[in-house]
Amino acid sequence: MPWSNQGGGGGGGGPWGSGGGGGKSPWGSNPQTPGGKPPDLEEMLRRGQDRLRGVLPGNMGGKGIALAALAAIALWGFSGFFRVEPDELGVVLRFGKEVREVQPGLNYHLPYPIETALTPKALRVNKIDIGMRISDDVRRGSTVRDVPEESLMLTGDENIVDVDFSVLWKVKPTGVGDYLFNIQNPEGTVKAVAESAMREVVGRSDIQPILTGARQTIENAVHELMQKTLDNYGAGIVIQQVQLQKVDPPQQVIDAFRDVQAARADLERAVNEAQTYANRVVPEARGKVAQISQAAEGYKSQTVAEATGQSARFNQIYEQYKKAPDVTRERMYLETMERVLGGADKVIIDAGANGSGGVVPYLPLNELARPAPTRGQGAKP
Repeated sequence: MPWSNQGGGGGGGGPWGSGGGGGKSPWGSNPQTPGGKPPDLEEMLRRGQDRLRGVLPGNMGGKGIALAALAAIALWGFSGFFRVEPDELGVVLRFGKEVREVQPGLNYHLPYPIETALTPKALRVNKIDIGMRISDDVRRGSTVRDVPEESLMLTGDENIVDVDFSVLWKVKPTGVGDYLFNIQNPEGTVKAVAESAMREVVGRSDIQPILTGARQTIENAVHELMQKTLDNYGAGIVIQQVQLQKVDPPQQVIDAFRDVQAARADLERAVNEAQTYANRVVPEARGKVAQISQAAEGYKSQTVAEATGQSARFNQIYEQYKKAPDVTRERMYLETMERVLGGADKVIIDAGANGSGGVVPYLPLNELARPAPTRGQGAKP
């Protein structure tokens, strides 16, 4: 029977799928007679009953035919059950037009040819490698083969760079219909868009940032450009991540580029060392300058204060001197002599009343008040 040719899975082609048989209707006859008129439904049912009688063994009568018809209808109804795997999403088509999307699990659609279901792997994250091919070998493990026709790209400063990268992508949760009907070859489309976006981004950049510190910038730029292009296509695809695997100069000049990189590294190291030395010496010099400046300011303040104090003292003495010059002069003389003779050895000579001088006995009270030196300090035994 015609409904047994289509299961619960996806149908192909038009609304009748591949089980309809070319340009025929589900009942096996042409949709229109040669004259352009629709077929007679009663005639078609009669022919179907005749064929059914020829298939069934023996003569079951009208009741048997009815039971067989009911069984066929039941089987036809049960053929609408279909299963969606955990990494898939189901799209139900009614006469070839998308009507709804279903989640993973057991689902049902009207039996073929009314409705069919497509189950793309819309929840799986796919990976595409560009510029390289990874092959798994049981003996040698994973091996990477370079594809130069995909990886060699021209930079903005007219250098050639070898770029290998990978793209992780999946179907948008709300764009399964776009994924199925707007693009014919999803993987090929993603690969072509990725290679084109990478060539455009590399073509706008110089080779030196590409080889050194601009990897994250390039990945983000390629990611945004790919997503924008795919959205313009209505592809129903979301780019998860762009990963740069290898960014090198061409094999023929890679040694020269490595020498240049080594020289640049030495230059950066020397600059960093000089900067470190400058960062250490300059603060020390500034600290010494600040210390000398503060000491000078302190000495200045001290000298000015002392001079101001002496000037004030002198002015005060001068005021008193003006009031009593003789007394002040004698007092100044005595204070001066006290300072001069205070620490000197003294010998007092009395001239005497009659002019004959002599030595006046002197009791050195200060010497008596001093402690006697010990033997260890050089005292004589």
